[in-house]
Amino acid sequence: MNVRLHFLFTLLTASLIPLTGGAQELSTEVRQEIGRFLDAAARKEVSIGRIRIDSVAVERNTLQLFANMNCAYIPFREDNVSEIYQGVKALLPAEYSSYDLQIRTNKRSIEELIPQALRSKKDKKSRTFTPAGTKPLVTALSVPYSPTNGLKNRHIALWQSHGFYYESKLTRWEWQRARIFQTVEDLYTQSYVLPFLVPMLENAGANVLMPRERDIQTTEIIIDNDGCLNSRSVYIEKSGDKNWMQGAGKGFAHLRNQYVDFENPFREGTFRAIETVKGKKDKESTAEWIPELPATGRYAVYVSYKSLPNSTDDALYTVYHKGGVSQFKVNQQMGGGTWIYLGTFSFDAGKHDAYKVVLNNRSDKAGRIVTADAIKIGGGMGNIARCISDEGATENIKSSQESGKSAANFQLPTLSSQLNNYEVSGYPRFCEAARYWLQWAGIPDSVYSESHGKNDYTDDYKSRGIWVNYLAGGSSVNPMEAGLNIPVDMAFAFHSDAGTTLNDSIIGTLGIYYTNAYNEEYANGASRYLSHDMTDLIQSNIVRDIRTLYEPNWTRRGMWNQSYYEARVPRVPTMLLELLSHQNFADMRYGLDPRFRFTVSRAIYKGMLQFICSQYHMDYIVQPLPVDNMALCMVGENEIELTWQPVADPLEPTANAEKYIVYTRIGDGDFDNGVLVDKNTYRTALPAGVVCSYKVTAVNKGGESFPSEILSAGRAFNSNNRLVMIVNGFDRISAPADFVAPAPAESLLAGFLDDLDHGVPYLKDISYIGKMKEYRRSIPWMDDDASGFGDSYGNYEDKVIAGNTFDYPAVHGAAILKAGYSFISCSDESVENQTMNLNDYTYVDLILGKECQTKMGRGGIRPLEFKTFSQPMQEAITAYCRQGGNIFVSGAYVGTDLWDNRLAPAQDADKKFATEVLKYKWRVGQAATEGKVKCVASPFPALSGNYTYHNELNADSYVVESPDAIEPATKDAYTVMRYSENNLSAGVAYKGDYKTCVLGFPFEALRTTAERETLMNAILTFFSEGTNL
Repeated sequence: MNVRLHFLFTLLTASLIPLTGGAQELSTEVRQEIGRFLDAAARKEVSIGRIRIDSVAVERNTLQLFANMNCAYIPFREDNVSEIYQGVKALLPAEYSSYDLQIRTNKRSIEELIPQALRSKKDKKSRTFTPAGTKPLVTALSVPYSPTNGLKNRHIALWQSHGFYYESKLTRWEWQRARIFQTVEDLYTQSYVLPFLVPMLENAGANVLMPRERDIQTTEIIIDNDGCLNSRSVYIEKSGDKNWMQGAGKGFAHLRNQYVDFENPFREGTFRAIETVKGKKDKESTAEWIPELPATGRYAVYVSYKSLPNSTDDALYTVYHKGGVSQFKVNQQMGGGTWIYLGTFSFDAGKHDAYKVVLNNRSDKAGRIVTADAIKIGGGMGNIARCISDEGATENIKSSQESGKSAANFQLPTLSSQLNNYEVSGYPRFCEAARYWLQWAGIPDSVYSESHGKNDYTDDYKSRGIWVNYLAGGSSVNPMEAGLNIPVDMAFAFHSDAGTTLNDSIIGTLGIYYTNAYNEEYANGASRYLSHDMTDLIQSNIVRDIRTLYEPNWTRRGMWNQSYYEARVPRVPTMLLELLSHQNFADMRYGLDPRFRFTVSRAIYKGMLQFICSQYHMDYIVQPLPVDNMALCMVGENEIELTWQPVADPLEPTANAEKYIVYTRIGDGDFDNGVLVDKNTYRTALPAGVVCSYKVTAVNKGGESFPSEILSAGRAFNSNNRLVMIVNGFDRISAPADFVAPAPAESLLAGFLDDLDHGVPYLKDISYIGKMKEYRRSIPWMDDDASGFGDSYGNYEDKVIAGNTFDYPAVHGAAILKAGYSFISCSDESVENQTMNLNDYTYVDLILGKECQTKMGRGGIRPLEFKTFSQPMQEAITAYCRQGGNIFVSGAYVGTDLWDNRLAPAQDADKKFATEVLKYKWRVGQAATEGKVKCVASPFPALSGNYTYHNELNADSYVVESPDAIEPATKDAYTVMRYSENNLSAGVAYKGDYKTCVLGFPFEALRTTAERETLMNAILTFFSEGTNL
């Protein structure tokens, strides 16, 4: 509505609703005073523009104040609504004292903008969004525990912003956003969604549906009844009482390596069908997909099938993998004709009958139809080839452009036929935009290419919203459109924003939703203002948790009710999140830290949980945090006991552990499906000659926590009581080192120092693109090829970078077992709190990896974390050495963290511990770059050989970019290893009343198994020389 019409409408309203009881129009001064009061109330929570009272009306005995949209950005709760009404009433003239007051904004009274989940009195008349009622798409059967107050049976559509796409106007593939601060938004949001948010939602019981590839595995194997292209994988049918038949209609076929234009692989083949059987005496039929895999690794498993009018709702799929057998029931009444994700599993290389996917026709109801089509294993490389459309190209309009407007066509310059060739991205599929995954997944081209091939940029963001409606098409959510019949509960678009500040302040978090579409209603009549509720809950959880844990000044930007395509089009409650500014250094000092990513993802999950449970009138319970204080100990000749402690969540009172799941891995296998236990202890037999590993999760009615670190144990065949205790002291995950130039140059230079400390990813980093190269704050963004301050290289943008796997006791233990010694392991916390006593063990191996004191964000808010040797650990090691122990310590910062940490002043007590107890002193950090060390002449001839460690970013081991040079601190200690490139001392050994061996690089970062076995054998030989063991 334009200004003139709004003015006329206001006059008309005033004439139709006369003020009564002698009341007068509110003066400008009173309105301004109320606006200032509301401003003050808003700024307790949110950073917004000024709030104004735009108009006033009286309806009967109610005074209505209409505030501008800025007022709607306030997170309204019962307490602040009450305070606002009390405060505003006190500002009104006396003649309004007998009037009821209503403050309105965003077409609602402010009390109506309190999310239903947070109201003490629920509005039972208000319609909720509750599409469930059928069996869910996929049900995992092999899990030992199922949540009741989480997200079981719910379906969530979720995507992580943009992706690599073909820009026809430049005839190249490119990112949709700039390379900046060592990442790009197209990958950056995945670093929250894939490793953190999706597992949290799945651990709560949800089915998570995504329009982009979720598997970072670059290999992809397709096994299909119509044949296997480029593979010796096989499809086999075995018939029982019922026979497999050719299905009527189109199915999947893998006919080519690349797909162009609007080719749909799910329309080029056939599928198989069979009737279900039920009785115990009925002989079942099966279909088997046996892959031939080029390499051992972890692979996502997707199935496909055809949904028919009489499809079964409980098709039983069984996946045979390295960890055992996992079963799933798939509701084939929905989701037919696309890839349906079951899970991610480990498989060995080659073709083995032990590794396969099996579908049978046994069901709870006989006479229904089970269909079988292709199986997809692994994520793969992009296979959609693009070129300039024959119809030309269109302008890249923004997602927020008003509906109904179309992009202008323009003529591209004439190109030679050579330049007009089809071209694939050459990148892993998980890097690519949704538009390409959707084509490969059989989604109609009307969904993924609204421009009919003329503009992949606009097609990509439009496809995500349209895809949500296609998922829900035919269900109660979207009954009037064709689709996959999946009752989607909500949709969520995860983005980061652009923008900078000059004073290192936080740009912060913005939520976007849209109500003014589809008559402001969903199909069941529920109000689209439910999207406001969901946006408020999610944004509030994010901001509260960041402010509480990391940054009290984190900015809450507001909740925009605006017409962004991804928020406008879906016919389900939808939020578009702009978490932070990827262009702002102050934001990204937090944003590159995996701890921050975990916290934000957990906050999003909690907001989703609150919203969805409120729709179903359920009490929500948040899944617990991971357990800690892990310890293994021998309780007999061939039995071990595993103990741990639950961790309370200070932010969520419902997140208490009720039970636990213990997962076991034997040798080179994978973890099994777990065993549910009631207490925080678990005993089991320990077989001889193999490394056995264990991890624990906590569970409650809300779901399952993230896993603990992994502890391992091994019993040698003839160890002669030679037992090594491995202490895992490598807990660190962190952002890279950063700096702000000291005054007066703080406004001139800043950035991330990747060469000094790359940081430590959680498990793997899928968002790192390369080192930062532009540190001058004054350099502005010009375009996405010239990103200005923060500009970064792109040489790693298609690669996966290894991080902390929390699995290093197994790596050390395998070498120990090979040397003929038994071993057990524990966490460093269990030593620090004296649950474990080092004095009980002849040998100790302390893993320090890249442990060092580390800040969060700008620092100074919370204590530094991850010190190499805490005071309790120093005391335990000192006592152990005094009683004649043998201790092996390895880590990249064993000296630097105590002598030269940029964030923590050196303490004399720490240096005294290193020099007087462990017998080494720091010489220099960043001691070498080539990753090569050699043993040198010393009084300890057992220590010999040449070794290499991972000195560059790679997918197999975390990088050791800054090893320490350390030297002997006493006459009885000697240099036993040197860096090959400069002969700086890399390792020190001491023999006296006790023995120590300290390395300035991490043992587990050695490149090969053979190197680790040789070095560990040498160290243990040195320890055991001169003893009776």
